[in-house]
Amino acid sequence: MQEYIEFAMRHEILVLAWIGLATAVIASAVKAKLSPVKQVEHQAAVALINKQDAVVVDVRTQEEFAKGHIANAHHMPLAQIEQGNTTEIDKHKEKPVIVVCETGDRADKAATKLVKAGFQQVYLLRGGLSQWRASNLPVTKKR
Repeated sequence: MQEYIEFAMRHEILVLAWIGLATAVIASAVKAKLSPVKQVEHQAAVALINKQDAVVVDVRTQEEFAKGHIANAHHMPLAQIEQGNTTEIDKHKEKPVIVVCETGDRADKAATKLVKAGFQQVYLLRGGLSQWRASNLPVTKKR
């Protein structure tokens, strides 16, 4: 025990960094558990789309969307959702909604807004479209 105390006294910055990192990891895990938005892996997303008629909402820019997207995805840029303009998908509030962007950052913000707008089953595609492509899942350029 004495060795730990001596180490902590000699390496205060290192100990504080580890405490900060541990706190961040725990806070992230708690946030994920309490969040109404659940992350979904790619294979589970495919099952939701095929078996529960899930709606895919792509929040990337028009240019990104045109380069390739999940088949039948609704294109709704993040700015549109932030303004509360969800009329294109409002009829799907009871269905599962999978929100996707390139990596997951923008989709997380959009998913939170959709929950506030009354969508009941909102999922965030883990890893975004970049991970979808890396898993060799299909994308299309057709509208």
